[in-house]
Amino acid sequence: MKSPLYIVLLLTVILTGCGNEDKVAQEVQNIPLELRVSRFDIKFADAIADDIPQLREEYPYLFPAPDSVWVAKLQDSLQIELREEVKAEFIDFDKETADIELLFKYIKYYFPKYKVPRIITVTNDVDYKNRIILADSLLLIGLDNYLGSAHKYYGGLQNYIAQDMDRDFMVSNIASAFANKVVSGPKERTFLAQIIYFGKILFLKDKLMPFHTDAQKITYSQDELLWAQANEEPMWRYFIENELLYSTDNKLSQRFLDPAPFSKFGLELDNESPGQLGRYLGWQIVRSFMNKNDISLQQLLNLSAEEIFKESNYKPNK
Repeated sequence: MKSPLYIVLLLTVILTGCGNEDKVAQEVQNIPLELRVSRFDIKFADAIADDIPQLREEYPYLFPAPDSVWVAKLQDSLQIELREEVKAEFIDFDKETADIELLFKYIKYYFPKYKVPRIITVTNDVDYKNRIILADSLLLIGLDNYLGSAHKYYGGLQNYIAQDMDRDFMVSNIASAFANKVVSGPKERTFLAQIIYFGKILFLKDKLMPFHTDAQKITYSQDELLWAQANEEPMWRYFIENELLYSTDNKLSQRFLDPAPFSKFGLELDNESPGQLGRYLGWQIVRSFMNKNDISLQQLLNLSAEEIFKESNYKPNK
């Protein structure tokens, strides 16, 4: 039985944490931010050939090809259908705009010097690997990659890819694009360094998008997240017993870090598991570290994987 003192201390920690989160949320809401969103996808869908020069002048960075190429796209039946599908799904962009604005307010809270980019919505021929492009002053969002996992355009894709092609994951994808700019890649080749790297990215998303679920942050379905939570202890035991943490075997990335239909333990449970479980465990290690250490987000991002792991005293949920 837990002692009364332990329970009091635990409640104090929980209430203090909730109070801090509420304070941050209030300060974030008060950050002035003017989000500029341009629906290029609609402008192009409604254009005629004579409009191309004007669109080129307004969006020069989107027109590397000659006008003839764009005129052909305007007249291509498949392109017309694609644009109409996007227009029907995203009749308005109000909810997405509100969520993206809140994301950038959190980014400004933790990274005050960051300049919020102009947002341009486009279609990009369902190029899902480049659905989000974040440059210094521009954020391009390929809306044809967010039509819903069951959409006919995604029928030829593997399920684990198609399931992420939903508007519910748009903010998470944008947060990942930002995180990739501020979280340095692993300095060592060990599996531990790699899982902590992804753990930092996911913890950063904890801070930048607390208004979204953990499943959205890691782009899991709710069932996949529940599976990871329920199997956290045996997964961790597998990594320890097989001495994987300090291994430099490149195949470990394919088995446990890269997007995949499932993780590859070489056990019967593989087909039940989601992919990227190494990222999930790295996330829990970083969370454990931050729960035990009073340091800033920027300080965390500069720490080595070894230091984070040793001071996390990570013990998986059973």
